[in-house]
Parts: sequence; C-alpha cells; structure tokens
Amino acid sequence: MANTLRVAACHVSPIFLNARATTDKAVSFIKQASARKANLIVFPETYISAFPIWSSVRAPTENHDLFHRMVKESIYADGEEMEAVREAARSTSSVVSIGFSEKSRHSNGCLWNSNLIIGTEGEVLVHHRKLVPTFFEKLTWSPGDGHGLRVAETKFGRVGALICGENTNPLARYALMAQAEQVHISSWPAIWPTRTPRVKVEDADRSAGTVPSPANYDNLAANRTRAAAHCFEAKCFGVACSGHLGEDAIETVIDGASQAGVVAETLRSMPRAATFFLDPTGAPLPSFTYDRDSNDSQVVSHLQNEEGILYADMDLDACIEGKQYHDVVGGYQRLDVFDLKVDRSRKTPRHAPDPSTPVSANAIRNDLKLFKPRQKILSELHHHASDPRFLRPSRP
Repeated sequence: MANTLRVAACHVSPIFLNARATTDKAVSFIKQASARKANLIVFPETYISAFPIWSSVRAPTENHDLFHRMVKESIYADGEEMEAVREAARSTSSVVSIGFSEKSRHSNGCLWNSNLIIGTEGEVLVHHRKLVPTFFEKLTWSPGDGHGLRVAETKFGRVGALICGENTNPLARYALMAQAEQVHISSWPAIWPTRTPRVKVEDADRSAGTVPSPANYDNLAANRTRAAAHCFEAKCFGVACSGHLGEDAIETVIDGASQAGVVAETLRSMPRAATFFLDPTGAPLPSFTYDRDSNDSQVVSHLQNEEGILYADMDLDACIEGKQYHDVVGGYQRLDVFDLKVDRSRKTPRHAPDPSTPVSANAIRNDLKLFKPRQKILSELHHHASDPRFLRPSRP
C-alpha cells in the first residue's frame, strides 16, 4: 500500500435530472482527473442525477412532477450508468467515490440517497445508503441501513465515506474510525436552505430566546466544522466534496412554483457550499487546481462558486503522530465502558428462501413417495377387505 496519494474532488453540477448525460460528464471528469495523476476521485452527494432542492423551497403539493422525474432519472446501483462509471475507474486504475439517487427493485417509487466507492478494477468496494434523509429530504428518499458503514481497503489507503448530515452522527463516524480510516470523504449538496431569505418573526419576544433567528442555516461553516471535527478525532485526512448548483437546476425549480420570486431569490442568493481538504489535525490542507489548457497548477484553498476539480496530495504517514495524543479507537478509549454494536445487514421488505437454491432430485423423489395414485389406494382397500386378517369377528 502506497503512503502517498493524490485526491481529486470534483466540484461539479449534474446535467439536472438527466442520468445518462450526467454519467457521461462524470466519466469525462474521471478521465481528466486521472490525467492529472489523481488516485482517488470524488464526486458530490447524489451527483447522478440531482439533489432534490425543490423540496426545500416549494410546497410538497407542487412537486409531484418533479418527484416523478426524480424517480425516472434515478439509477440502479448495478445499472448501465454505474457500469460506465465502474469501467472508467477500471480503465484509469482509479478509486472513485460517487453519490447517486438509487432506485429500488422492490418498489417503483422508493429511492435512496446512496454512495459507491469503486476500486481500481471497477469492483464495488462499498455500497452505502444514507441512514436517515435529513429534514426536507424525507419527501424524496427512504432511510438506508448499516450495510455500507464500511471502510474500503484500497491500494492507496483506507477510505471511508458518509453523506452530508451523517457527518453529524458521532456513532456513524465512530463506526468508520474503528476500521482504521485514513481518508474520510464527506459529500454535500450545493445549497441547503432552511428558511426563505426574508422570513420574519413577528410579535415575538426575542429576548426570551424562544424564537430562532431568521438567519438561514450556514452550511458553509457547518460543513467545515463537522469535517474538521472528524479529522481531528480520527486523525485522518478529509475530503469535503460539495455540489455546484447549475443554472439548469435553478430554472427547473423556479418553473411552476407558486411563489416563483421567493424561490428564485432563495436559490440565487444563498451562499454556496465549498469543496476543500483537511489534514489529520482538522486544519486546511494545501490544495491546487490546474489550468484547463495547460499543465500549470495554482494554489487554491477551496472551490465554491465555479465548477472545477480541486487536488491535494496526502502523505498517510501523517495520520500516525496524532494517535499518540487521542487514539479514540485504541489507547484513548475505554472498551470496558463503551460498546458500539453495528448492524450491517441489508434491509429488505420481505424475507423468502432464495429461489436460485437448487432442490435435489432425490428430495423430490422422496417427497413423491408419500403420495399414491387414487387407483392404487382403492386396490389396496379391496385387497384388505378380502384378507381374513382384516375381517371383523362375527357377533355371537
């Protein structure tokens, strides 16, 4: 296993609600990042093919058509779109982490917020479904399970990933720390509104502290806080990869909204999430971009308002020193006091025997021996009736 690797975080927007075109864009970015010698290539939350931002700014009764489109443009984890991404990982010998809206095979309306970590041979190393959709996301996605709470052991290091608000969950994060995670991926949407821009709280006593400030959720600060906390606690590197909000997404969500002006202002005025890297102390890790037309690189601390690929080089030996101070899954833990159990079984709506399990011919023949044709049964009864051993004794 190499001690150093180059990571590429793709700060990009999907072709909104177009799975095939977004897949083609992802493959293009994988090839571009690989050409810049990236070993690990990361995409944002539900990159294929949209984050359902409409649920945060429009009433549920207005969103039936958008939900229908979301279902149609979500993909199967083993479908042709993900097969193309896996082939791109294989052909470039890269590890790829990519978020997608996943279709279910047991319901035509059930979706999950999912993420795959794909190995250099195109194999799926981790298939994770977000444990709990956050706030308005519940209108689109179903809860996942613990099956994907796994760290992938790749040729470039041990890589784990959590999706957006899961990085607030200390138990989910600890489950990855306890698998010797060296690189932690946190994926995020481009924006995450919790209030309309001009919300007012009327006739309330603010001094009592019972009414929240009308400020919007500061996901830029919140994402950095959570990502840095994980790196400091786990003594691992961090990749915070956020989406970019394209104009096609904005226009789609505005179209048909009953309060189009409010929706437009919210989508256009909210600060965008950032893509950045962190070192094992939680501090910013030096990063850079490349000029599109040359091999010239320039130092950039983060990407926020423009699409692009952010790169950083990581020396995994830097994960060691901090373990002397706080190894929360080793010498700085009390395993006799705390005991975390993780159910990593895949949850399904029904359990039945596997129909692909073959039934032996002998078992079938033995079962058939228990059944007799009707004529044989009548013949045996007639035979018994004439047998003296079966005749009833005559009454005196």
